Amino acid sequence: QMQLVESGGGLVQPGGSLRLSCAASGFTLDNYAIAWFRQASGKEREEVSCISGVDGSTVSPDSVKVRFTISRDNAKNTVYLQMNNLKPEDTAVYYCAAQSSCFATEYAGWGQGTQVTISS
Repeated sequence: QMQLVESGGGLVQPGGSLRLSCAASGFTLDNYAIAWFRQASGKEREEVSCISGVDGSTVSPDSVKVRFTISRDNAKNTVYLQMNNLKPEDTAVYYCAAQSSCFATEYAGWGQGTQVTISS
């Protein structure tokens, strides 16, 4: 049974950093792309990064590309999202999801989310 568990969220001051983790079980990362999404209160869900299961290539929107870095550790079956220079507008619940590729429109599974709050 596929399971994704996010962790690493918290309260950080503007300019700070966080590293989110997405631990996968029930499947191996080699077979799936993993995407990170976020959803702020009252706003639509937004994809912030994706990493391919095939070759490790990554896709990120320009709005976060310089500040956010996605990576994976196949030995730990875990995907990370390193977020630097955080801003109040990064406040959201962050989710990871598994999909067949970074360009697929259907998702095989979702995590429960981890709250990220950027505030002084």
